[in-house]
Amino acid sequence: MPVITFKYKDLRDLGINMEKDELIDTLPMMSSDIEDFDDEEIKVEFFPNRPDNLSVEGVARSFKGFIGQEVGLAKYETIHSNEEVIVENEVAEIRPYIAFAKIDNVDFAGDKLKYIMDFQENLHWVIGRDRKKVAIGIHNADVVEAPFRYIATPKDENAFVPLEKDLEMTPEAILKEHEKGKDYAHLIDEFDKYPLILDKNNNVLSMPPIINGELTKLHESTKNIIVDVTGTDEKAVNQTLNIICSSFAEVGGQIKSMEVKYDDKIIVSPDLTPQEMNIHVDTANELIGGTNLTAKDIEGLLKKARFDAEILNDNEVKAIIPPYRIDILHEVDIVENIAVQYRINDVVAKLPDINTVAYENNWFKSESSIRDVMVGLGFQEVMSLMLTSEESHYRNMNQEEKPHVQVAKPITIDRTMIRTSLINSLMEFLEDNKHEDLPQKIFEIGDVLYLDESKENKTVSSKKLAGVICHSTANFTEIKSVVTSVLSNLGYSMEIRDSENKTFISGRVADVEGGAGNLSVKGFFGEVSPEVISNFTLDYPVIAFEIEFLN
Repeated sequence: MPVITFKYKDLRDLGINMEKDELIDTLPMMSSDIEDFDDEEIKVEFFPNRPDNLSVEGVARSFKGFIGQEVGLAKYETIHSNEEVIVENEVAEIRPYIAFAKIDNVDFAGDKLKYIMDFQENLHWVIGRDRKKVAIGIHNADVVEAPFRYIATPKDENAFVPLEKDLEMTPEAILKEHEKGKDYAHLIDEFDKYPLILDKNNNVLSMPPIINGELTKLHESTKNIIVDVTGTDEKAVNQTLNIICSSFAEVGGQIKSMEVKYDDKIIVSPDLTPQEMNIHVDTANELIGGTNLTAKDIEGLLKKARFDAEILNDNEVKAIIPPYRIDILHEVDIVENIAVQYRINDVVAKLPDINTVAYENNWFKSESSIRDVMVGLGFQEVMSLMLTSEESHYRNMNQEEKPHVQVAKPITIDRTMIRTSLINSLMEFLEDNKHEDLPQKIFEIGDVLYLDESKENKTVSSKKLAGVICHSTANFTEIKSVVTSVLSNLGYSMEIRDSENKTFISGRVADVEGGAGNLSVKGFFGEVSPEVISNFTLDYPVIAFEIEFLN
């Protein structure tokens, strides 16, 4: 989960005069966790559903409400800069959306420049999926001139000096040679042209989502900035800009809006208009449990959560939602805020007034039989998370990325999707345990979730069994013998045929199908390719199989 570090002095500078011990006792009550602390600074962990709390300014704003020091909606004045950003049509196929803002009177003295860089990177993966969905650029506004242009440039044109370099590079060279270019090339290298943001004089501000230009690099002396947010999701782009602007406004930054001109529309950016949602008193009491809150109580608790509120009647309260609160999707989300402000420890616990009788699910009976077979073949069971990342699941396994279920607000950068296969998790296990003695034989029985393209991407849940073996002489014959034994002991027939699975060595991989009555299985097995083995930094041959159980 995201961890932010700040000094106690930073909170005092923002108006919170609380002793260290009391602060450490109180912060966890507002849905955070103390990761570490010493006499000067504190590390605080927040769930990714609250990216507005990933800056010290955001923490201070929320904390002031929680302790009743400052309540109600934080209002930020926005004035028009009379400047514009022109979005060219060609960029629509690459990264179609952009949001812009100017912020004057910023302060980057001391540790503040480091804080904003950390804030930016946390937002990159909490909202931006490691820049795929959203990427942020923050620039020195005093060295460039409006109007700005968001264009798609040929790969070998518009060379510029990228951040932390002293020589001009073409966009193509940046993707091949620059550290950041190589890290994020996969986001845009499939296109014939690359996105750039230019000013009036054709100075390059940035090449989103890869790197900013050295020209607009921030320094401690920088006083006025431009924030650009680009991406593939228009809502996420605008929400990210709102979070950044409101954070700077908390410490006196003056937000200036800009006109973003598309071919078919003009958008004023940022848009800090609050949203509204009605909350029902009986729903709040039912969901929280152990409370008897009134409309007046809920009004006060919402204001402590930094909402504004208006009582409509005895059972209904209108909540005015801050523009930086991107986690509010449903009434239940606001009820959660009410519970936090009420303080969950004050909720009276009670037992449910229903009785239930449990019985074992038929699948788990079958799972026990599968487990017995695998243990009998000398395998050790592991259990991994259902969440993984596109990097590990597809690229490291030498597979093309397919439609899959993504996590809306991932807790960590390596847990951004729900797995469709088990093998990459087993490979990660081998990577983490390569210091152990060989041979290693591990298996996992688990759920996967994938999108069925033949059924309009309907989500389909399935059970799979996978196993891997790692030692110096592991080969195709060995893994074929294992699969044959597994299916035979489970009562399935077996038929194999050639496979083109790119995770494995060509010619040393096979697909398998089998049946037992009205049940069937399908899968594959073979020798894992040296490229995949290298991607997981392993030193010995690996053989693997995966079987899916079908109804």
